[in-house]
Amino acid sequence: MPHNVSLIALIATGLGLALLLGLVAARLRMPPLVGYLLAGVLIGPGTPGFVADVHLAGQLAEIGVMLLMFGVGLHFSLDDLLAVRRIALPGAVVQIAVATLLGALVASAWGWPAGEAVVFGLALSVASTVVLLRALEAKGILDSTNGRIAVGWLVVEDLAMVLVLVLLPALAPLLGARDAAAPGADLQALALTVGLTLAKVSAFIALMLVVGRRAFPRILWLVARSGSRELFTLCVVAAAVGVAYGSALLFDVSFALGAFFAGMMLRESEFSHRAAEDSLPLRDAFSVLFFVSVGMLFDPAVLVDAPLKVAAVVAIVLIGKTVAAIALVLAFRYPLNTALTVGASLAQIGEFSFILAGLGLSLGLLTTEGQNLILAGALISIALNALVFAAVEPAQTWARAHSAWARKLDLRDDPLAALPLSTDRKLLSGQVVIVGFGRVGRHIAATLDAGQVPYVVADSNREVVEALRAAGKAAVSGDASDPLVLVQAHITRAAMLVVTTPDTLASRKMVRIARQLNPQIETVLRADTEDSAELLRHDRLGEVFVGEQELARGMAGYVAGRVTAA
Repeated sequence: MPHNVSLIALIATGLGLALLLGLVAARLRMPPLVGYLLAGVLIGPGTPGFVADVHLAGQLAEIGVMLLMFGVGLHFSLDDLLAVRRIALPGAVVQIAVATLLGALVASAWGWPAGEAVVFGLALSVASTVVLLRALEAKGILDSTNGRIAVGWLVVEDLAMVLVLVLLPALAPLLGARDAAAPGADLQALALTVGLTLAKVSAFIALMLVVGRRAFPRILWLVARSGSRELFTLCVVAAAVGVAYGSALLFDVSFALGAFFAGMMLRESEFSHRAAEDSLPLRDAFSVLFFVSVGMLFDPAVLVDAPLKVAAVVAIVLIGKTVAAIALVLAFRYPLNTALTVGASLAQIGEFSFILAGLGLSLGLLTTEGQNLILAGALISIALNALVFAAVEPAQTWARAHSAWARKLDLRDDPLAALPLSTDRKLLSGQVVIVGFGRVGRHIAATLDAGQVPYVVADSNREVVEALRAAGKAAVSGDASDPLVLVQAHITRAAMLVVTTPDTLASRKMVRIARQLNPQIETVLRADTEDSAELLRHDRLGEVFVGEQELARGMAGYVAGRVTAA
C-alpha cells in the first residue's frame, strides 16, 4: 500500500464526517452545511487529532466552485445578465465601497495601519459564490428575477475582486506594506497594470462571446452524437474545468468567472439541460468539500482570544452589508421582497475573502490576527446565512403589519406598477397574464404574438418592463405573488395565468390569488423538478411543465397526431 495517500484520506474523512455531522444538523433543524463546516474544523490544524492536507482541500474546493458556477451559467443567459446590469453594476460597486469603509473604520479603531484596514475591509465586502448559489437553489429562486439580480451582483463583485487582486501588489508600497521596497509607487506602471488587466478581461469576454458561443454548442452536439453518456459527461466536466483553468492562466480572471462564462456559452446548446443534470452529482460532492475546506482554515482559538473583534466582523457582514444592499435595491424602486432577498444573499463572505487575506498576508498588508478574524467571520456568516434567508418572509410580513413605511414601499407611486391609461382595452379582457419574462416567457409571448393573442406581462425586473413598454407591449412591474400586481395585470378578466418562474411556493400563492379574483381562470405553471411538479399537480393547481418535459410532450403529441392521421 502506498504511504502518501493524503488526497484519499482527505476525501474519505472529509465526506464521511460531513455526512455524519450534516445528518445531525438536519435532525436539529439546522442547515446541513453547518455540519460540513464543523467536519472541516475537526480535521483542520486548529483542533487535535487527525489533520488533513489544507492545501489539497483548497484545490478541491476550487473545483467545486468551478462546477457550481458552470451549472449556474447553464441556466443563465447573456440576456439575463444584461437585463439586471442597471441594478447589479452600481449596486455591487456601492455595496463593496460601503462594506470596505465599514471594515476599514472598525480596523482603524483597533489601531491598525491604513493599508491593513483597507485590505481587511475589502475582504469583508465580497460574498461567497458557493453559499449564495446553494441558498438560491434551496429556495428555488435561482431562475427568478431576485435570483438573477443576486447572481448578476455576484458577477460584478467577482470582476471587481479580479481587478483588486491584480492591483494590490502594485499598490502595496502606497498602502504602507511592511515588506515594500519603496514608499511610493510608479503611477505609470500602475496605469499600465490597470489597462492590461481591463484588456485581458475584455479579451476573455469577447473570446467567449464570439468564439465560445459558436464552438461550445457544436462540440457538445458532436459528442452527443456518439451516443456515449460517459463521453458526454466528460465533455461537460472538461469544458467547465478546462475553460476555468485556461481563463485564469491566460487572462488572469478567476476560476469561478471562467466557468460561469463557459456555462453561459453551452446554454446555447439544445443539450444544456442534460449537461446540467449530468454534472449535478459532481457539483454537489465538490461543494461539500468546499465547506469542509472552509472549516479547516478556521482556528477556534480566535473566539476565545478576540470575541469582541469577531462579533464586530460578523456584524459588518450580516448587518452592514445586508442593510446597504437592501437600501440600494429599494433606491432602484424594486419591491421589498427583492430587496430583502438580495440583502440576505450577500450576508456572508467566502472564497475571495480567503484569497484576499492570503495575498494581504504575503504582501505584509495584513497580520495573522486579521486573517483569523476574516476566517472566523466567514465561518460564522456562512453558518448563519440559511437562517438569514429563512427570516426574509417573516421579516417582510412583520414589516408590512407594523410599519406604514413598509406598506408604502409596496404602494409607492411607481409608473411601472400600473398599466398606462392609454392601454388598448382589448388587451385587458380574455388576455393571458404571463408571470416572468425570461427565456420561457419570451418564447410564450412570441407564440402568442404569432397567433395575435393578447397578453400582459408581470415581471419584477424594471428594465424588462421598461423594454416591453418601449416595444408597445402591456407590462407591469412587481412581484406577482402580491395581489396588487395581479390586479394591475387585470387578472379578474383574464382567460389564463401562465407562471414561467419555477418557484413552487410563489406559484401556489399566485394561483390561489388568481382563482379568488377570477374563479374561471385557467392556469399553466412551470416547475424546476419532477417532485415539485407532482406537488403542484397533486394540489390541482393547473397544467404543470417541468424541465425538458415540454419538448417531450410536444414531440409525443405530434407523433400521436401523425399516426392517428395515417
